[in-house]
Amino acid sequence: MKPKSSTRAFERSTDSRKRQTVLRLYIAGSSARSMRAIENARQICDEYLAGSYELDVIDIFKQPALAKDDQILAVPTLIKKLPLPLRRFIGDLSDRDVVLVGLDVKRK
Repeated sequence: MKPKSSTRAFERSTDSRKRQTVLRLYIAGSSARSMRAIENARQICDEYLAGSYELDVIDIFKQPALAKDDQILAVPTLIKKLPLPLRRFIGDLSDRDVVLVGLDVKRK
């Protein structure tokens, strides 16, 4: 019996990960534009993805290798890693409709 419950727990955890939206927000220090992007990203996530998202905020000055790996050319940039397809949003995320459509939360 023990293996079946472990299997069920594993399946539930992988199912919840499939539904989770994984985001990376690249910023440059504490500029006004970076702070607006963080605030807008958090508001969108809390309102539309509550309980089903992971948002990593990465300062390119502190972690330049990550920016290089994700080929960041401009900041702020939000990358939707999961679920696929990968999407990129450049700017302070103030155009909510564009972000919501790109995150598959809202239809065009």
